[in-house]
Amino acid sequence: MTEIQPADIRILGGNPDDTEIAAVTAVLTAALDELAGEHRRAQSTGPSAWQRSQRTLRSPLRGDWHSYGH
Repeated sequence: MTEIQPADIRILGGNPDDTEIAAVTAVLTAALDELAGEHRRAQSTGPSAWQRSQRTLRSPLRGDWHSYGH
């Protein structure tokens, strides 16, 4: 597990107490952790649906497939 670094958060208005500052810090830290996790998952999932759809077309079928099922 990585060491948690102190957040660089500045409160510019109001008069929050220590509990309110701790709550805001916890929410922002959790949101950033979630975004970082989504970013890591997006990087490790492989090709996207768009990339997979760009593969080359397969070659035509050979043989007497026109009479199949007749």
